[in-house]
Amino acid sequence: MEEKKLREIQTGTEDIFDGVILNVKRDQVRLPNGHQSVREVIRHVGAVCVVPVTEDGRVVVERQYRYPIDQVITEIPAGKLDSKEEERLSAAKRELMEETGITADIWTDMGLYYGAPAYSDEKITMYLAQGLHMGEQHLDPDEFLNVEFVPIEDLIEEILTGKLTDGKTQVAILKAAMLLKRQGQAEQARWKN
Repeated sequence: MEEKKLREIQTGTEDIFDGVILNVKRDQVRLPNGHQSVREVIRHVGAVCVVPVTEDGRVVVERQYRYPIDQVITEIPAGKLDSKEEERLSAAKRELMEETGITADIWTDMGLYYGAPAYSDEKITMYLAQGLHMGEQHLDPDEFLNVEFVPIEDLIEEILTGKLTDGKTQVAILKAAMLLKRQGQAEQARWKN
């Protein structure tokens, strides 16, 4: 297979940093042409994100300060796994409940998102949540965010104009919009028959 010819083979590894959220490694690799190179890699436990959509087409989003970029940005509910073995849907349900107080009846797995595969193995599983039930937030003591309900069309416009800049949020909202459109088309087709 042609893709096998692109693969790099790890020949050594060194721990650079072992932190609370991530670990940094310096790996030696053999390239497809036989030469050696170095890859600095961030190892991450993994994460989930959720696009919670109300019956009237509004998405539950959060406004949260992000220290590395020194900005308050719009994001969908998301969070890291407690361990690599944690079941991802359970983690998504937990994060949605903690951050927004919301539970959902219908969950759709929208696939994986790798935000920075050139230097990180962080794998985010994206979910669409429907049939929402409002409840009370249960934020972590070090978590501060505002919850807002924004029409999905407005979020798409913010993505297209560069106002909404978080990568996972962009991808997940656009995927959710396409899935919702398909659901609407299927519903219309069912009514016609």
